[in-house]
Amino acid sequence: MPSHMQTSQPVLVPPAVEATRWLGFGSALGLVLLGLAWELWLAPLRPGGSWVALKVLPLCAALPGLYLRRMYTYRWTSLLVWAYFTEGVVRATGRGVGDSLPLALLEIALSIALFTACALHVRLRLRKATP
Repeated sequence: MPSHMQTSQPVLVPPAVEATRWLGFGSALGLVLLGLAWELWLAPLRPGGSWVALKVLPLCAALPGLYLRRMYTYRWTSLLVWAYFTEGVVRATGRGVGDSLPLALLEIALSIALFTACALHVRLRLRKATP
């Protein structure tokens, strides 16, 4: 059969790779939603919300690549996520923690989950050379 008439077969993705995809996408989406809710309604730095909510834009840019399993996105997101982890640690241990302690702990947990998902995803894909 000529090459222009061949139909492409769906690529079978190993379950472990698919699991890291959903953990990464879900934790990144969770960080986006947490960041917006935290800065606009739950415990904003200024009453009525602040421009600090824009901190979620880099994660919004990562969401499509995480969903589509783009290796490069997983790599740069594994570096970016440490900014959110650091913010969570600073806000969990800083002055005037009060109501934001549970939010900071959730940000830390989501950041660790996102980093773990990205690292495992890259490792598994490189080991098995899957698309």
